[in-house]
Amino acid sequence: MTASRVLVLNSGSSSVKYQLLDMADGSRLATGLVERIGEETSRLKHTDLVSGATRERTAPIADHGAALKSVAEELALDGRGLDSPELAAIGHRVVHGGQTFTRPTVIDDAVLAEIERLVPLAPLHNPANLTGIRTAQALRPDLPQVAVFDTAFHTTMPESAARYAIDVATADEHSIRRYGFHGTSHAYVSRATAELLGRAPEEVNVIVLHLGNGASASAVRAGRCVDTSMGLTPLEGLVMGTRSGDLDPAVIFHLARVGGMSTDDVDTLLNKRSGLIGLCGDNDMREIRRRIDAGDGAAELAFEIYVHRLRKYVGAYYAVLGKVDAVAFTAGVGENAAEVRAAALAGLEGMGLAVDPALNAVRGDGARLISPAGSRVAVAVVPTDEELEIARQAYALVGN
Repeated sequence: MTASRVLVLNSGSSSVKYQLLDMADGSRLATGLVERIGEETSRLKHTDLVSGATRERTAPIADHGAALKSVAEELALDGRGLDSPELAAIGHRVVHGGQTFTRPTVIDDAVLAEIERLVPLAPLHNPANLTGIRTAQALRPDLPQVAVFDTAFHTTMPESAARYAIDVATADEHSIRRYGFHGTSHAYVSRATAELLGRAPEEVNVIVLHLGNGASASAVRAGRCVDTSMGLTPLEGLVMGTRSGDLDPAVIFHLARVGGMSTDDVDTLLNKRSGLIGLCGDNDMREIRRRIDAGDGAAELAFEIYVHRLRKYVGAYYAVLGKVDAVAFTAGVGENAAEVRAAALAGLEGMGLAVDPALNAVRGDGARLISPAGSRVAVAVVPTDEELEIARQAYALVGN
């Protein structure tokens, strides 16, 4: 029997998301979520995608070790436990790979040590990723464990895009540069956009707009990222649900000197109390649109600021690429908010960018074009699939 299944794990600080995929045909066999780990009200929701059956349980789950054991139990109930000979690998989402990891990597002690060394660059994410890896290793020490890094796709950026204009010695000493994030999504969507156009990724230049609560843009030339909006951390770039995006660095000094705010205070402000929620008190685009329709001025201004930043990045990345074949919208907002898509490209007809109102208004699950027939630049909605991308990369590395 050929082992063709990959279990994808995304371990957060208090949660574990997972999917089991069969890479023989790319099908999903199971999916689930363990949340509120470490609390009395821990919850596990598991869905067998073959039968459609869903099971839920609410009970204390002490730590990630207990969480993954619970996941293994649920999979075993479906006859697909971690001891299955059909399981080829476990693929782990790891947020930060620094400059070290430029591709998916089979995990050994040296890889674990390097991921741990990179914790200061992603203090909220890499520790949880490490916990998930170590727990999975303990459960199946004989099985290949593969790390797929959010930053890896962006390591092809030239130094002119990756370097900040600060003292080189200081930057190098503290690993300060632009790394970018959402890399698995940008990789998947840029390739899927080329497929939608019936062309090879190496023949296509794409601007990818990953618009969720976190949001990022990328310029992809011939399948390789040449620029992206997030930087050292996920704070840089577009206006997001709770993050400010681009900001004059002197604002931080001003808040410290004049506002008496500590480093932690400013961190909380810019990452959790800014963006859409800071502008109008909501970070759900559906609610913001409802408020706009009701005549809410604060919601309307927040929307305009959000779209203005988005349009600036589209124009900037058009200039970076020189020639653009497609703009692809993805993630929760990008896939579902027709008003955002239309507003982001409004007035850019001279650049060959336009949205067909009728096509844009149609809701659908698959990749689709929303630009008028014959447009110089295609505009697409491409649902992202980070789990499938992680599974593909892991299986390509270790599959039989």
